[in-house]
Amino acid sequence: MRWWRTASLRARLILIGSAGVAGGLAIGGVVLIATLSFVLQRSLDIGLDETSDEIASLIQTGELPNPIPVGRSGMTAQVLDPDQRVVAGSAAADRLVPLLRAGELRNALQGKVVVVEGERLGLRGPLRVAARSVTGDDGPRTVVVALSSSDVVDAVRIVTRSLLIAFPLLVLGLALIAWRIVGLTLRPVESLRRGAEEITGANAEGRLPVPRGQDEVHKLAVTLNDMLGRLEAARRRQESFVADAAHEFRSPLASMRTQLEVASRLASRTDWTETSADLLADVERLGRLTDDLLLLARADEGELPSPADSVDLGALVREAGPRYADARVPVTVDAPRSLALHGRADQLRRVIANLTDNAVRHATAKVALTARAEGPWAVLEVADDGPGIAEADLERVFDRFTRLDDARARDEGGAGLGLAIVRELVRLHGGSVTLSSASPGVRAVVRLPRDRSA
Repeated sequence: MRWWRTASLRARLILIGSAGVAGGLAIGGVVLIATLSFVLQRSLDIGLDETSDEIASLIQTGELPNPIPVGRSGMTAQVLDPDQRVVAGSAAADRLVPLLRAGELRNALQGKVVVVEGERLGLRGPLRVAARSVTGDDGPRTVVVALSSSDVVDAVRIVTRSLLIAFPLLVLGLALIAWRIVGLTLRPVESLRRGAEEITGANAEGRLPVPRGQDEVHKLAVTLNDMLGRLEAARRRQESFVADAAHEFRSPLASMRTQLEVASRLASRTDWTETSADLLADVERLGRLTDDLLLLARADEGELPSPADSVDLGALVREAGPRYADARVPVTVDAPRSLALHGRADQLRRVIANLTDNAVRHATAKVALTARAEGPWAVLEVADDGPGIAEADLERVFDRFTRLDDARARDEGGAGLGLAIVRELVRLHGGSVTLSSASPGVRAVVRLPRDRSA
């Protein structure tokens, strides 16, 4: 079947369609021939019955002539006595030898039509023979009527030969028409293929031609163009991500290199304790950035471990309070004694820490960290009284490496990955996270499904 795999779609469609049409015509032809043969033979049998009824009526009235008149060409009649001797017959009938043998006559008298060779009467083709018993003035008689079916055989043969010639020509004609129609139908697909070839790395923003109409090919082209748009957007995001990551790595690396160069030139006057502390701070910043990037990469690949343990969110929130005892603004903590949900404690601690660190970084005088139950949800809320975020940026800040202008101006500003990590971890727990303006400040709300079995 190698040729089938290498054949074009057009050729395979035409071959399948032609095979289906040929099979359908073959079945139809067989049914037609069988029906035609049945109808013609049934017509002969009706003629046999009518003639035998007429002869039986003549015997019963004692008016049977000899020879017996038959009104149809190719028909022969005999009348037999109880000893199966011919007592009367039509002009072409044998007056000495009965047409049917004993066994054949018994079958015919049971109402069956018996088929015998026409050579018994010197005729071409088979004979269909019917018989019936009748009682007249001269006692019981048997009427035997035969009719040649050569015309039926000839008619069926002519129709069969005609179909054997006409059907292949019909299939060939339909295949040629279908070849043209399928070619026109697949022309938009060929246009799509050529358009796809033209979309290369140098022309990544290209789009496939969209055919007219609203058929499946049109929908396919629209879907593929949408996919290309998403791929292009993903490519741009990836390029931006790589550029931002390179920039974030470049800053601490440049700082470390500068410090080392200055220290090496002024070795005698260098405070190595202070220099090592500065270098350690930059190394820690690089480590945090690397950890954040690895976490996001694992989230993109679906490799983060799924939440499976029962965790007390209230305890995690209370646990976070002492960490901010020396923060630049006071952090108030309010959490219930128990607020159970399915999750991973390390991931939820990361969510709490990222949101709280972000709030402390931007707050003016205070930060509120609270947890509560709302129906089926466990709600974590972090609010600050800082300058706030414009409505247009409330969703954008969840993008990776997104930092607003005021955050970029701060030396202590982060890399812009904290909120992106929060969203990935919250999604992994089946929850949602939103930001809203609190006038003043910003309120971050995380909703996580509660563990009702706890």
